[in-house]
Parts: sequence; C-alpha cells; structure tokens
Amino acid sequence: MTATSIKDASRTKEGTHARPFLTDVETLRKRARAHMDDGAVTSNYGADPVQVCNVLNEALATEIVCVLRYRRHHFMAEGIASEAIKAEFLQHAVEEQAHADEIAARIVQLGGAPDFNPEGMASRSHAEYVEGATLREMIKEDLVAERVAIESYREIIGWLQGNDSTTRKMLEGILAMEEEHADDLSSLLKGLRE
Repeated sequence: MTATSIKDASRTKEGTHARPFLTDVETLRKRARAHMDDGAVTSNYGADPVQVCNVLNEALATEIVCVLRYRRHHFMAEGIASEAIKAEFLQHAVEEQAHADEIAARIVQLGGAPDFNPEGMASRSHAEYVEGATLREMIKEDLVAERVAIESYREIIGWLQGNDSTTRKMLEGILAMEEEHADDLSSLLKGLRE
C-alpha cells in the first residue's frame, strides 16, 4: 500500500479525512530500521514479551511433561485392549512434542529463551506427571492432564486478547488438538467399561 492509497483509505464518505488506519510507509520503514534488534516484536506489540515468554515457558513445561507421560504409557500399557491404546498414546506424545516445538519457537521469536531445564520441569508444568498402574488409570491421568491443559490454554488465550494475535492463534490451534485428545481419551475410557 502506498502513502497515497493510505490517505485515500482514510477519507470518509463526505470527503473529509479520518484518522489513517495504517501508519504511513516512511514511518514504518524508519521504525523497522531503528529497532531491528527487536526481531518480531514491533512497537505496536500490545503485550509484555517477557511476561508472555514466562507464561509460554510454563506451557512448554506442561507439553514436555505430557510427552513424557504419554511415552511412558505407550511402553507400559498391557492387556487385551492395549495395542490400539498404545498407538493412541504414541500419537498423542508425538502431537504434544509438536506443540512444545511450536511454543519454543514462539518464545524465541519474542526474544526469550525456551526453558528445557529438567530441574523444576514438573513444578513449572500445569499438568502433573502421574504414571498410573493400570491401563484405565493411565487413560484417566492423561484425560485429567488434557483437561488441565484445555482450561489453562483457554485462560491464556483470554489473557492475551488482542495484544498478541500470533501467540493467541498458535494456542488456539494447540487448544483444538488438546480438546481432540480429551475426546479420544474419554472414548477409550468408555470403551474399557463395556
């Protein structure tokens, strides 16, 4: 969009000028050059990037704890119904790892550092690492963790509001997958009862 078209776009029906909806191109270019070290965080980023990175590091820990729990359950599941459930556990572990990777990449984009330090991982995680002794207990613990993640992501998305649409959209995608996981686990649990 050129400076002329921005002016044209800011005209009202009566031909008077309203406030432009976009900063003029020259100002955008000057700001971009002046603040190159800030990477993806521009002057109109509405959130506190440090605070967002702190929250995302908690989400990262949650995803990693879920990966570890699902992988354990994949290897420990036994019984007549275990083969299909083991496959589901493994699929969820792979998807949770993809979530962790997305979150880590976003933290870096915001100028932060993803915290992969295993010390304190469980205390940073919103979900607990509960092993479960039986297939039913494993499914229940995974379902509880998914429900914790769902509520947590909904709250973070609401907290971000319009201040960080990129992180919000990323978390909305992750939330949709967590809801799918919870639905899968609920179905598996009902299947074990029959």
